[in-house]
Amino acid sequence: MNRIKLYDTTLRDGAQAEDISFSLEDKVRIALKIDELGIDYIEGGWPGANPKDTAFFSEIKKHTLKNAKIAAFGSTRRAKSKVADDENIKALLKSNSSVITLFSKAWDLHVRDALRISKEENLEMIFDSISYLKKHVDEVMFDAEHFFDGYKGNPEYAIKAIQAAEAGGADWIVLCDTNGGTMPTEVPDIMKAVAESVKLPIGIHVHNDTEMAVANSIIAVAHGATQVQGTINGYGERCGNANLCSIIPNLKFKFGKKCVTDKQAAKLSEVSAFVDEIANMKHYNHRPYVGKSAFAHKGGVHASAVMKNPKTYEHIEPELVGNVQRILVSELSGRSNILIKAKQYGVDIDSKDGTVANIVSRLKDLEGQGYQFEGADASFELLMNEAKGKRKKFFELIGFRVIVEKRNKDEEPISEATIKIKVGEKVEITAAEGNGPVNALDHALRKALYKFYPELIDVSLVDFKVRILDGKSGTEAKTRVLIESGDSSGTWGTVGVHGNIIEASWQAIVDSMDYKLNKRKK
Repeated sequence: MNRIKLYDTTLRDGAQAEDISFSLEDKVRIALKIDELGIDYIEGGWPGANPKDTAFFSEIKKHTLKNAKIAAFGSTRRAKSKVADDENIKALLKSNSSVITLFSKAWDLHVRDALRISKEENLEMIFDSISYLKKHVDEVMFDAEHFFDGYKGNPEYAIKAIQAAEAGGADWIVLCDTNGGTMPTEVPDIMKAVAESVKLPIGIHVHNDTEMAVANSIIAVAHGATQVQGTINGYGERCGNANLCSIIPNLKFKFGKKCVTDKQAAKLSEVSAFVDEIANMKHYNHRPYVGKSAFAHKGGVHASAVMKNPKTYEHIEPELVGNVQRILVSELSGRSNILIKAKQYGVDIDSKDGTVANIVSRLKDLEGQGYQFEGADASFELLMNEAKGKRKKFFELIGFRVIVEKRNKDEEPISEATIKIKVGEKVEITAAEGNGPVNALDHALRKALYKFYPELIDVSLVDFKVRILDGKSGTEAKTRVLIESGDSSGTWGTVGVHGNIIEASWQAIVDSMDYKLNKRKK
C-alpha cells in the first residue's frame, strides 16, 4: 500500500488567517515541532514576497529536520517575461530549497479577469516555469489554483493546465479548491477525469469555506490522491484550510492509510496546542481528536459507561492522538492528565507516587488562575520537578522597581529596571535599560546573575506574547505572558499570570532563568 504524503502549509497559508502573525522565530519553532509529526513537506513561505519569508529559508538550514523537506512556494513567471529573468523565479531558486511548489491558474475566468492574458499564454507560463525550475531542483509541484471551479466552468481548459505542468516535468499535480465551494459529491468524478488525463501522482489542497475541507480531502484520497495538503488546526485565509489534525487520524485510524507512525500520531494533540499557543490563539476545546473536550464525559450515563468500557462513547482511544479521557467530575481524570503530561515532557513520575495528587491539585489551581502550559514546556517541567523536590532555587528576589519615563512628547519612552537579588549569602543590586519595561527587567536580572552564573550570558529573550484572559474586565483583567527564551542549544517557553503585566512577565522570566540553570545541573 502506497504511503500518503503529507504537506503542511501552516507557515504560509495558515499565516494568512485573520489575527495570526508569525515572527521568524515562531516559524522556525513551529517547523521543528511539525517535523516531529512525520510530515513529509513543510512549506516555509514565499521567498521574495517579504523579508521574513526570505530569511526563514536561511534560518531553517541551521537546524536538522528528521522527517520533512522544506518547500518554497511561488508563482509561475510573469506574462511577457522570460523565465530566467523573472524575479519570482530567481527568488525561488535563491532559497536553495530542494522542493518548489509553483502555482498558476487552472480556471479560465481567472486567466481572463485576473491575469488578463490569453489562455494560451497562461499555459506557456506554466510549461516554461516548471521546465526551467526542474533543471535546478529535485522536486517541483504544481498547485493548480482554482482547479475544481475551473473544471466545473471549463473542464477542457482546466485539464490543459495540468497537462502543461506534466509536460514541463512536474513531479506532482496538486488540485486546489481555492474558494472552498466544492461539495464532496463532486470530487469523485473530477478525480476520475484527472486520472484519465495525466499520469503524475495527484495531491489535494482544499479550503474550508463550506466546512467540507476535511471531507473533500479524504474523498480525494479514496479516489486516488496520494498527497494531502493542509494546516495545523485548519488555520488559513477566510474560513481556513483543511485541518491536518483531523485528516491525519482519519487517514490512519479510519481508512488504514499509511501516513505517520503510531508514535508520531500520538503527538497530534501536543502539536495542535503548541501551534495555538505560538499563534497566540485561544485553544478550541471542541476540536475533533485534539480538543480538550474531544474525549470528555460529564457524568451520568456516559461517564458511568466509559469507566467500564471506553468504547461505549469513544470512537478511538484518545492516547492514539496524544489526548486523554476526561471525566469532568472525577479526580482520577486529573491524575491521568498529569501522568501523560509528565511523560510528554520527559519527567519521570510513578503513578503510585504520593506526590501525584499534590501535582494534580497544584495544576488545577494554576489552570484555574489562567495558566496554560502547552506552549510553556519549561514552566511545566519546573512544576513537576518542584513537586518531586528536585527543583533547585538558584537565587531569591528581594525586590525590583521598573520605571517608564517619557521626558518629551517627541522622544521615545525610556524604560529602566532596578533589581535586588540574593544568591547564597550575597546580595546583588543592578540596574539596566531596555526596549520596554519587560526587556529592561530581563536585562537587569541577567546582569545581576552573570557574576554567579556566567553561562546565562548565552541566554536571550527570543519572543514575548501577552494574552488578556478576561476581556470584560478591561484594564483590570488578568494577563497571561508567554516568553520564549533561547541559547545556543535551543529554545524553551515559560509562562506567568497576574493582574499586573510586569509581575506576570517576572514570573515567566524567573522560570526561564531557573530552567536554564536547572538544566545545567542535570
